[in-house]
Amino acid sequence: MQRINLLSPRLANQIAAGEVVERPASVVKELLENSLDAGASQLDIDVEQGGVRRIKIRDNGTGIMKDDLSLALSRHATSKIITLDDLEAVRTLGFRGEALASISSVSRMHLTSQAEDESEAWRVEAEGKDMATAVRPASHPQGTTIDVRDLFFNTPARRKFLRTEKTEFAHLEEVVKRLALSRYETGFRLSHNGKQVYDLRPVTDQLHAEHRLATLLGKKFIENSLTLDVEAAGLRLWGWIGLPTFSRSQADLQYFFVNGRVVKDKLVAHAVRQAYRDVLYNGRHPTFVLYLELDPSTVDVNVHPTKHEVRFRDGRLVHDFLFSRIHKAIADVRPESDAAPTGMQETSSNESEITEQSALQLSNRPASSGMDWMRSASSSPSSSDVRGQLDGMRRLSGYAQEYTSQTETVDPETGEVREAAPLSLLGQSDVSAFGQDVDYQAVPPLGFAVAQLHGVYILSESEQGLILVDMHAAHERIVYERMKTAFYQKNISSQPLLVPINIAVSQSEADLVEESSTVFEAFGFRVERTGLESAMVREVPVILIRGDVEGLVRDVISDLSANGISDLMESRANELMASMACHGAIRANRKLTIAEMNSLLRDMEITERSGQCNHGRPTWAHLSMSDLDKLFLRGR
Repeated sequence: MQRINLLSPRLANQIAAGEVVERPASVVKELLENSLDAGASQLDIDVEQGGVRRIKIRDNGTGIMKDDLSLALSRHATSKIITLDDLEAVRTLGFRGEALASISSVSRMHLTSQAEDESEAWRVEAEGKDMATAVRPASHPQGTTIDVRDLFFNTPARRKFLRTEKTEFAHLEEVVKRLALSRYETGFRLSHNGKQVYDLRPVTDQLHAEHRLATLLGKKFIENSLTLDVEAAGLRLWGWIGLPTFSRSQADLQYFFVNGRVVKDKLVAHAVRQAYRDVLYNGRHPTFVLYLELDPSTVDVNVHPTKHEVRFRDGRLVHDFLFSRIHKAIADVRPESDAAPTGMQETSSNESEITEQSALQLSNRPASSGMDWMRSASSSPSSSDVRGQLDGMRRLSGYAQEYTSQTETVDPETGEVREAAPLSLLGQSDVSAFGQDVDYQAVPPLGFAVAQLHGVYILSESEQGLILVDMHAAHERIVYERMKTAFYQKNISSQPLLVPINIAVSQSEADLVEESSTVFEAFGFRVERTGLESAMVREVPVILIRGDVEGLVRDVISDLSANGISDLMESRANELMASMACHGAIRANRKLTIAEMNSLLRDMEITERSGQCNHGRPTWAHLSMSDLDKLFLRGR
């Protein structure tokens, strides 16, 4: 029978190292977090061979007193928490007291430190099977230097699992990058094999913060991102979110920090994904660098050994806060705006009103991240000079007269000119679906239609020049936004079909149609089962009356079959409506009259003014001379 034995200190530390020290990057993470907790304002990281041969980290923090050096290398020894109350409101990055003991058990580690209240520096290292510590005098300025050599030298099995030097350094660099993004007030200097990789100075204002972001994440991220700074219910969210057009094929440019701690949380990921769900293609991922600040007692960081996961006391509140604020910031984007990197202007709903550029408001409010300067007057992007777009509107008077004749009528009794219903392609005449009144006495931003090109594009002329509009993409978005608005207002209008459409389906699909009549009704359809393997479509939404009705119904049946009826979530409803809009939009090579093209441009303008047309797929673009040359060459 096996007896119970007490593990030796080295073996216990090596077991703990199995959780804490996965690779050189793990060592760097633990040591840098300790330095940041010590109040360091400058961190120097020197590594060799991807960190396997050597990792040397030096800081200018408060240091460790001589009498505490031996305890520093012991398990569960820390200055960061003392009582259970401290554990329930952790404000530091580290708190378990296992890092130094675990690292020293699988490497040759030397720790040199001088405390701020002492005049001498001391060096400590652990030796022998019992990890006995030896303290010696040393020469060192205030702060701490930790030198880790020959990682996993005494555990060759673990060393075999390490990757190439390039791969290990890439992981290590990513750790430094995350921590540099979490603490702007701290300088970071990283060198690999004697070659400097980063030299990041401490940040004191937004301009320097953007410079650090550009250095770490690329200039394109800054050029295609919006600033965000909002507060509600004791929560503060600030940072940068990428425009929908700046999406990625992988989730490799997503950084989220909770009270300065980088986390990968499913609740957070879901909230952000939901906020972007309307504006990204399937398989695309948004980009963001966001910081959430809240009371430490409302978040549990003691969930995972690597401290990458957290648990919120009120997860629903946090989820709804993140979703609503990010979704609103994205919804405020106007496709015609030339959003600056941290666009602080705001487009007025009236073309004649220009909102001046908002200045950054410096605040004295203390924040755990030390980023008091990161408080903006507006998180909404803006259009660049709107007034400049409207100068000289009379240049297109010929088109204006033609357009006016299409949208205005004369009352035969009073002789007054009044606006007529637009020539809508949507099968409905209400252009105020979004509650926006548009003044077309001047030339609209999308101009007036000139011609239809290749059966796909509408060519229009505006004050800025020629504009090319993808008529299918534009109409699809109009249909989608109007249908979505009507769906959530429970106001989708249906129209009975003069000749009902009979659809041949499988028996299981017919059963599904019979069970899900309420789902179809929610989208404006009335579909009935008429046989063992047949269904009849009797009513369709007015907005989709000219679409591919059979294809629409088959898509809904397919989606219900794949995802079930009882769990038709809001996101699935949006996907269904997007599919319906695609089927109901204008098809390629359909010939449009000038009146129909102008009607589409007007509907597109109303949709964009509603703040909802902010999807990733562009529907129109200004044409340069080179673009015109390509079009003419293609036409030949």
